[in-house]
Amino acid sequence: MRALGVAVAGLMVLPALAAAQCPQTTLGEVEQEVMCPVCGTPLELATEAPQAERERAFIVERIEECQSKEEIKAALVAEYGEAVLATPGDDGFDLLGYLLPALAVLAGASGIAIATVRWRRSRGSLAGVGAAAPASEDEKRLDRDLERYDI
Repeated sequence: MRALGVAVAGLMVLPALAAAQCPQTTLGEVEQEVMCPVCGTPLELATEAPQAERERAFIVERIEECQSKEEIKAALVAEYGEAVLATPGDDGFDLLGYLLPALAVLAGASGIAIATVRWRRSRGSLAGVGAAAPASEDEKRLDRDLERYDI
């Protein structure tokens, strides 16, 4: 009787072990990182294109075969070419896809820093000039008004 209980418990654990070995890849995860090779839009946005439907079916087949996201992307590249990936490659001309945004942010921050330093320096040189003194006529009128209000 005890052996039967152990056997039943072992059978209950087997599906959990099988599920743990299969990566939990979803269609949505893969769709975010691949493009429709015909229209060039992300696959998640290409809703009515026949090629996008074929590509989705290809991905679903691979998910059912328990392939990981990286394995599915590699299979898509083998089937449709490098243009299917939504991210640029990491060599040659594709490297500019990563470098240009970083360089643009760096150039913008440098430009703002230089402009701020120049602006502060120009304001500092004007600080010595000071405000113009009021004309004697205006000063007399101000004194009369202040005396009238007892301030």
